[in-house]
Amino acid sequence: MEFTAGRVMRRAIRRHRGRLSVGALVLSLHQATEAAVPVVIGIFVDQAVSTGGLKPLLWCVLMIFALFAVLSNAWKTGARQVVRAIEDETHQLRLEIARRVMDPRGHQTGLRSGELLLVATSDAEKAALVLRAVSLGFAGSTALAVSSVALLLVDVPLGLGVLIGVPLLVLGIQALSPLLTRRTSSQQEAVARTTALATDLVGGLRTLRGIGAQHNAAERYRRSSEDTLKATLRAASTNGLQDGVTTASSGLLLAAVAGVAGWFALNGRITIGELITVVGLAQFIAEPVGLLGYSGQVFATSRASAGRLASVLGSPWEIATGASTTVDPGKPLLSLEQVGYKTLSSLDLSLEPGELVGVLCYDPRDADALLTVVAGRAADHSGRVLVGGTEVEELDIDLVRRSVLVEQHDTDLFEGTLRSNLLAGAGASSRLEEVVAAAAATDVVEAHADGLDHPLAARGRTLSGGQRQRLGLARALLAEPPVLVLHDPSTAVDAVTEELLAEGLAEVRGVPELATLVLTSSPALLGKMHRVLVVSDGVVVAEGRHAELAETDSAYQEAVLR
Repeated sequence: MEFTAGRVMRRAIRRHRGRLSVGALVLSLHQATEAAVPVVIGIFVDQAVSTGGLKPLLWCVLMIFALFAVLSNAWKTGARQVVRAIEDETHQLRLEIARRVMDPRGHQTGLRSGELLLVATSDAEKAALVLRAVSLGFAGSTALAVSSVALLLVDVPLGLGVLIGVPLLVLGIQALSPLLTRRTSSQQEAVARTTALATDLVGGLRTLRGIGAQHNAAERYRRSSEDTLKATLRAASTNGLQDGVTTASSGLLLAAVAGVAGWFALNGRITIGELITVVGLAQFIAEPVGLLGYSGQVFATSRASAGRLASVLGSPWEIATGASTTVDPGKPLLSLEQVGYKTLSSLDLSLEPGELVGVLCYDPRDADALLTVVAGRAADHSGRVLVGGTEVEELDIDLVRRSVLVEQHDTDLFEGTLRSNLLAGAGASSRLEEVVAAAAATDVVEAHADGLDHPLAARGRTLSGGQRQRLGLARALLAEPPVLVLHDPSTAVDAVTEELLAEGLAEVRGVPELATLVLTSSPALLGKMHRVLVVSDGVVVAEGRHAELAETDSAYQEAVLR
């Protein structure tokens, strides 16, 4: 089913209908009670003040006391129910966005990380406000209905005037909602672009300073921020226009009703108490009309955010997935047959259990394309990619992710401790020290007094590139996937550390049930491989042991010998 803004909003109402119904009914009770206050005061004037009777006076005082007791409790009770529903819906929307973005099948939203972050936070919160719009709109309508009935009981023409005038007034105010929705949507998109740009600039600040481009980056951000400011001001001006129209229109309606009621009182058509009731109701009507106008603004904002949420939740999957959950243990753990993708052309590759295979790509684009293919993110590749003898498109995506792990050289670390980053959510492991040593990362742990419990900043920015790289390798080794694919795991370390890393990798991964594919030009790593494939112009042009290729192939020598 297609995701639309309307569907997101209707679904929010459906899944919180119980709490929303209670909140709307109690808020409506509050509005109805507030509308009853001028009615009771009018009765008080006619029955108690005019007659001088004590008993009617006591009854009126008790009624007013009861009304205000209901007023104070109904509002906080109803508001609590609606706020709880809004917070629950916001939480559920954020979880949905997080699941959708983190799904291994990928997404084709075209949004950057900063934009997705804004959708998951600000847009989720604003989309959930449709619950407030509905509850306040229902309460405002109830207040207008009660006021109109009371006015009809006082004088039919007055009641009919309100019954006709108020709907026309509300329709006129709501005519601005489409414009508000468009401008709010434009403003949110501009904010998202600026947020994404800020995220990118902060992440690459060191690089920008290194090449002296920080001033150009700051100018680019300034222009983006100015565009966002203009979009925000346009949305705010539309909001202000709707507020002004609402206030002016309700004021004119109040003046008209009060004027007609005063004329009727002078002619003896209505009593003084009824005049007070009419004037009080006419003044009160401004509140529910304002509520309806505010509900329209909230609804328009919510609809714009719901549209952005729908664009993420309904975006096509980046890769196809099947339902098969079994593989043939007698087949290669990973094989590529005549695969073509970007710069790759008819590439063949296979990984048997227990193998360590190195791949040297003369063109870095071939390495990037190969990584995309084996990671299962190349939906439009030609040829066949098989895991355990079954094409990846036929396998369940979770099985593929458990079977093949691709570890890039630019490792992502997260705020927490060294231990939590290595375990990545898994339970305690007795192999932790073993894989840290295999990744030549023991010195990273021992450099801190609290060892594995040393806290890390976001993205591990307090560590060097080589330290982050080795921790990423240790985490991948600890996961122990059947197929581990590494991309330049030693580019940021010295020669001694590289040799230790290569030995540790061969020791940990050189077991019969595991296979490892290493894309690298490091002679230390290639020397530990059982065989090496050389890729040029998208095809395998040579295969053999590192020592053999280094001795017989001049192009290979030039690429790897340092």
